[in-house]
Amino acid sequence: MSAAAPRGDDSAACAADGGPADAGAGRPRPRPEETPGVPPPAAPHSVPVETGARGTAAGRAPEQAGGPDAPPARSAHPAQPAESAELLAARQAGGDRLRFIGAATRRIARGIDLDEIVLGLCRATVPTFADAILVYLRDPLPVGDERPTGPVVLRLRRTDRIPEEPDTNGGRLPMLPAQPDLSPAMGGSAAELSEVLPGGPLAEVLRGVRPLFGEVQAARAALPELLGPLTHLPAGHRVILAPLRGRRRVIGAAVFLRRPDRPAFEADDLLVAAQLATHTALGVDKAVLYGREAYIADALQRTMLPDSLPQPTGVRLASRYLPAAETARVGGDWYDAIPLPGSRVALVVGDVMGHSMTSAAIMGQLRTTAQTLAGLDLPPQEVLHHLDEQAQRLGSDRMATCLYAVYDPVAHRIMVANAGHPPPVMLHRGGRAEVLRVPPGAPIGVGGVDFEAVELDAPAGATLVLYTDGLVESRIRDVWTGIEQLRERLTETARLTGPNPPPLEPLCDEVLDMLGPGDRDDDIALLAARFDGIAPSDVAYWYLDPKAQTAGQARRLARRALSRWGLEELTDQLELLVSEVVTNAVRYAERPITLRLLRTDVLRCEVGDDVPQLPRLRQARPSDEGGRGLYLVNRMARRWGATRLSTGKVVWFELSMPFGGVS
Repeated sequence: MSAAAPRGDDSAACAADGGPADAGAGRPRPRPEETPGVPPPAAPHSVPVETGARGTAAGRAPEQAGGPDAPPARSAHPAQPAESAELLAARQAGGDRLRFIGAATRRIARGIDLDEIVLGLCRATVPTFADAILVYLRDPLPVGDERPTGPVVLRLRRTDRIPEEPDTNGGRLPMLPAQPDLSPAMGGSAAELSEVLPGGPLAEVLRGVRPLFGEVQAARAALPELLGPLTHLPAGHRVILAPLRGRRRVIGAAVFLRRPDRPAFEADDLLVAAQLATHTALGVDKAVLYGREAYIADALQRTMLPDSLPQPTGVRLASRYLPAAETARVGGDWYDAIPLPGSRVALVVGDVMGHSMTSAAIMGQLRTTAQTLAGLDLPPQEVLHHLDEQAQRLGSDRMATCLYAVYDPVAHRIMVANAGHPPPVMLHRGGRAEVLRVPPGAPIGVGGVDFEAVELDAPAGATLVLYTDGLVESRIRDVWTGIEQLRERLTETARLTGPNPPPLEPLCDEVLDMLGPGDRDDDIALLAARFDGIAPSDVAYWYLDPKAQTAGQARRLARRALSRWGLEELTDQLELLVSEVVTNAVRYAERPITLRLLRTDVLRCEVGDDVPQLPRLRQARPSDEGGRGLYLVNRMARRWGATRLSTGKVVWFELSMPFGGVS
């Protein structure tokens, strides 16, 4: 009796009869005993060999296939086990590719900005799919429907590779990309910039969209144009050139490489490269659009908020703004500081409902309205009343909270009106923090509500902190708990600096440090004002009747004030400019005019009258007897201006102090 044929004989017969080829290699499956270092596997016992006329292997006689001692016959062909193994291996390889594509595309899709998406492609590809990768993107990248002008230029955006390990089998990758964070190239380096010539081989490959093996004639001509003529690439199917095509145009290319000691790419790997390139290109398109939206949002927010705070007399200012999140950079919170006549300053903080583009647009309109109303020198409650009317004109659901305060450094007083906003906190010079009691009021946009203003002391050295509810309210704490925490934080910060008030900029940082990990639910606007005030000894104030002799009287009063302050060097300039401004006021005024001198870091002169019409600078003709007063003021003064009041106007100018003039 002859023994059953071994498994290796069946495999050889299957290969000889044209059975399935080995997946990926394109050759018949070798016998296990012919594979170096691999012992032949045992024959599976679950699939016995069939005997009989239909059970012969490759047409052999039953006697050759097995005798009476052979296993019982079954309905399977002797070649069937090998064929099933081939199908199983192919099915497993296909499943591995699908799992790899799924994991890689998820990793690429997790990225939001451009660097994250490109890095996701590199990390997902190396070393699982390739030993090295080069990613080229257009420079600049087109956005949306933009039609870029000029030649198409590809820039090497990122490279990645497995670490270099020296060996004796020639397993090193012949080409390593030129990238600052990578090793220098072996035998050449990739070009950082590549111009795509119209009608050239690279342009043709990019237009074709489909990935190509590096050995294909089209890719062989395009790769030197992309990577540079000195770049040496591995031979065989170990290079894939994959165009990156976004929604409307090609935006780059990716080059996948494998070492010579690694199996070459297969035909199915072109499909994998196509999937990776498609998801990466769409992700890049998404990142570019997101970057443009973020840029627009940032620009809009910067435009809505003050570029820099003014430096009014008698008060120092500091501010902070934090968006709700990196993905929501615009919001309805704003702050402002507006200089007013009489060296006063208006301090404003507000919060429009929501943190979207719409909220930011409404905020910008309300802020502009508040600046216009402040320029009219209206009382705080009147400003809120007009803001409420403006919000109703914008829409029925345009609601906002706002706190408007006016600080007078001469009187050391502050007048505050509130429209549904959290109350401000006053940090006194001794370190005591106090939540100011101001009428809460209704939010702006409700309509038909009267606003009330209160006047409070603002002693020198005190700090007023205005903020939006994002600082004190979150999902884990209510607004009053947050206000109490803010008061305690201000007290602790003042205790660290002793008798001197804490500096404003570090104080703002300390206030923001009170926020915990889960406390950022909304935008935050913060405005801190340190009240220095103006001492009574630095103020000179007079009422003058509008008569012809008033200009001379104003010159004498100004000269005496300068003599008292030790500023005689400014006498000639001040007398000339005071005479011109007072003469112009006397000409049209019907009620007594006011003259005030303020000595701070500059000498400021303010002349007020009951005529609302503002003077304007004009070029006088040679035949004109007047019209040169403001021209002299404009040439000789450090700064000057005119502001309309509810009772008239104020014309002011400033002179620079002589060295050592301030005592």
